[in-house]
Amino acid sequence: MAELNMPSNGGKPSRIQRRNRGLILEAALDVFSRYGYRGATLDQIAEQAGLSKPNILYYFDGKEAIHVTLLNQLMDNWLAPMHEIDPQGEPLEELLRYLHRKLEMSREFPRESRLFANEIIQGAPRIAGHLDEVLKPLVDDTAALIEGWVRAGRLAPVDPRHLIFSIWATTQHYADFEVQVDVLMPEKAAQNGATEFLDRMYRRLLTPEPG
Repeated sequence: MAELNMPSNGGKPSRIQRRNRGLILEAALDVFSRYGYRGATLDQIAEQAGLSKPNILYYFDGKEAIHVTLLNQLMDNWLAPMHEIDPQGEPLEELLRYLHRKLEMSREFPRESRLFANEIIQGAPRIAGHLDEVLKPLVDDTAALIEGWVRAGRLAPVDPRHLIFSIWATTQHYADFEVQVDVLMPEKAAQNGATEFLDRMYRRLLTPEPG
């Protein structure tokens, strides 16, 4: 993948180079999240960024290079909340904190969520290795942690992987189906009730029965 062109003296990228690269990635995120990888074009990205197509190609080899850069950045940020689950913490509160952060991210980064969803729907051709080498070990470790909490009676019996999938589905829905949510629940104040609703639902699901 092409990286930012470096100055001939081997120094750091200039302020303008960093600015232009940021403009390209921001524009590409918007274009890819709306049209998907197949529907997006370099011309659309260039127009959105306010740069010429040759200028885009100065910084990146092509559309795929931009897309992979965005996905790599996304995966690092997207997985951070799962890394932050504390094995020494209170199990229910740790999982609810994870739920809350995923819901916050769906509100803060809807384009990133749709970018990832589009990549998965297409068969993950550009991040299959990342899913296998990074995501799977992390989910395996988290599932093992949840299983341990269940065995210790600190959580109600639950399949850990289905629990993780469910949290992803219920939180990222608000980003991936944002247009539908806005039609069915146009009042933003009403949408804010998602946190309370999901907290109550998962708290009931995961709280062990007395005794």
